[in-house]
Amino acid sequence: MSDTNQPETQPETQPETEVAGGPSRRATAERVLPLIDLTSLGDADTADDIDALCAAAPTAFGPVAAVCVWPRFVAQAAEQLAGTDIDVAAVANFPAGDPDPTQAVADAGAIVAAGGTEVDVVYPWRSLAAGDRAAGPALVMATRQAIGSDVALKVILETGELVDPELIRAAATGSIEAGADFLKTSTGKTAHSATPEAATVLLEVLAGAERPVGLKISGGVRTTEQAADYLALADRVMGPDWAGKATFRFGASSLLDDVLAALGSD
Repeated sequence: MSDTNQPETQPETQPETEVAGGPSRRATAERVLPLIDLTSLGDADTADDIDALCAAAPTAFGPVAAVCVWPRFVAQAAEQLAGTDIDVAAVANFPAGDPDPTQAVADAGAIVAAGGTEVDVVYPWRSLAAGDRAAGPALVMATRQAIGSDVALKVILETGELVDPELIRAAATGSIEAGADFLKTSTGKTAHSATPEAATVLLEVLAGAERPVGLKISGGVRTTEQAADYLALADRVMGPDWAGKATFRFGASSLLDDVLAALGSD
């Protein structure tokens, strides 16, 4: 990852290159940067990895939306990012998505106690696929109650594994009714992650929701061009002014490097 220490002057930027039928790569990167949840969820993550993640989050071109880490690193990340506008998110019930809410509630409580401001909890998608439509909303509601109303709750639906649009729609609507603030496509830990088809289903659900709920695209988004495709979907379904930090995120690690390259930081 590029050096992200704040320079005294703005780095020289690359000229904009027009993309046929859409905004320039640089313009897209400017839009994507503040929507990134910069993520490190490796099985072997260390405190040094989290130090590097948090150091990368402000960037010379402005901050990302949040960092997303394991619960055990929340206090460290919160301390490093204190005084910034960068949120600290962590995962609960991850990546398994077991239907018993005990682990999800315990993880979520630990995240909040350590200073986390966002919780990404895994919906029990296997239970839904097996025909159980009650387990998911029950787990989401229990997590919502555990963290209170001041912490953002993102529900990971594992849409790449559910596949069936009707199952994705059921998971989405059940999560919203149970208190989700965001719907999230994927853990990034399965063979199939985010797809434009699943994102379209989720956006359609959000368009019909009775209250504002956001969308987080996670899993497989590594380039500015891929991010642009998802932003175009959001613009088409929700309107061009909808996507912002409070409504739309990209859960990613390598995406930031490509965005910074587009902005001319290298």
